[in-house]
Amino acid sequence: MICGIDEAGRGPLAGPVCAAAVVLPTDFPRDILNDSKKLSERKREDAAALIYGKASAWGIGWATHTEIDKVNILQASLLAMMRAFHAMMEEADEFFLSEMLKAPSFEVIVDGTQCPVIPCPKRDAFSYDGAFSCRALVKADAQVPEVMAASILAKTTRDALMRDFAVMYPDWGYEKHKGYPTKEHIAALKKIGPSPIQRLTFHY
Repeated sequence: MICGIDEAGRGPLAGPVCAAAVVLPTDFPRDILNDSKKLSERKREDAAALIYGKASAWGIGWATHTEIDKVNILQASLLAMMRAFHAMMEEADEFFLSEMLKAPSFEVIVDGTQCPVIPCPKRDAFSYDGAFSCRALVKADAQVPEVMAASILAKTTRDALMRDFAVMYPDWGYEKHKGYPTKEHIAALKKIGPSPIQRLTFHY
């Protein structure tokens, strides 16, 4: 059994970082998956809907802009990944847990160069006793279907939140750039200053 984990939102100047953890069934249509950055917004949304509907298990984790400022973006990303994995296990249904118990090994693959702190899965009386491992793999979001799926959930979930922030803070144009350092975003920052969700340790 493989769990893929990826994040979205390391590069923006505002907003949280979002991570997702996903386990796919063997019959999932993997041909629709890719690195989320290589898919159009429509294809990402369509793929996300299918992942939510057909994934064996999934979870979403966040680290806020204040946490990013406090611990730095790398540590905040790892924190969000850890939270995504724990959320997946907390929400996993009994069928997934029974299938997990049958698996001789459970591997967590994380996109990047470092793994978050993820202990061997446990939930209430349930405890996995097979071979458990976690490894980081550069460009895993272009190689491992489960990580591709995680990248899609993380990206679409974060984008949706940034559109909500755009309604709350319309002067910064978050619905267009999602907090990334575009010319429009930087111009708004220089004109009206930081928004309430600004990462104050990021320079522009």
